[in-house]
Amino acid sequence: METEETKQERREKKQQKKRDKIQQHGHSLVRVYKDAVLKRAKQTKKDER
Repeated sequence: METEETKQERREKKQQKKRDKIQQHGHSLVRVYKDAVLKRAKQTKKDER
């Protein structure tokens, strides 16, 4: 016989999936901001010359 999951276990699984999604989303955002900052830094470096 298989044991059924408790409500708490199902809830924890669901929340873990949400956290995983958020983390993936965050990584791409970090890349976007990092690229923007680097682009801005290169631009200001050229302007100083």
